Amino acid sequence: MARPLSLCTFRLADQVVALPALRIQEVVRVPRITPVPLAPPAVLGLINLRGQVVAAVDLRRRLDLPPVELSPDREPRGDAETGAGICVVVETVDGLASLLVDDIGDVVEIDEARILPLPATLRGAPRALANGVLPLDATLVLVLDVDRAGVVPSSEAA
Repeated sequence: MARPLSLCTFRLADQVVALPALRIQEVVRVPRITPVPLAPPAVLGLINLRGQVVAAVDLRRRLDLPPVELSPDREPRGDAETGAGICVVVETVDGLASLLVDDIGDVVEIDEARILPLPATLRGAPRALANGVLPLDATLVLVLDVDRAGVVPSSEAA
């Protein structure tokens, strides 16, 4: 018997991605980001989430999409082209991480069996970060692995 699964969808540039809803702690507007010297390029810096320090991860860069553009005061520009108006705070194996996305979509309840294996032709970062694809309406949604997307390996250091 297939298991039900709740996924929350998000937009990144022209891509739609999903994360398991149970792994999401909260969704907030992106606050000011404090840079961290020598951090991997995908780590934009740190944010203060009600007294808790959390790494701000550019999910666009992790998926080899055009990176988030920051204003001079270290805030994402937050439009469809420059991206990242929203922080999705997720629980990873290493603690909390804030994944920056362009826009939030819907929470969908699906049968886990609807998630298809990744196509053999999918290469690079999307293959490394995803568990599968979900046909949803007229879109193929990339279902991300929270732990792989939210933890930036040291091999991606600048």
